[in-house]
Amino acid sequence: MSDPKHDGLPVAGYKPQSTEAVELVNANKVVEEIVLRNLDDLAEMPGVDKRWLAIGRTQIEQGFMAVNRSIFKPGRVQLSDEVP
Repeated sequence: MSDPKHDGLPVAGYKPQSTEAVELVNANKVVEEIVLRNLDDLAEMPGVDKRWLAIGRTQIEQGFMAVNRSIFKPGRVQLSDEVP
């Protein structure tokens, strides 16, 4: 039995995804949300350097984005003036 494909995002470059890929990315999104909420709590603490916290948050967000892109593997898009 083959794995059903989920429709890709309605964004150019994204293709249909397997159930496994969708579940992996959804699991990553849960972990990311837990980490980001922890950073939200840190931001409320007076002794925390907000600049470094912002740098760390950005890099964490970029890291999760890169991991999720490694699973979904979006492709490049064809421009309208290019031959198919």
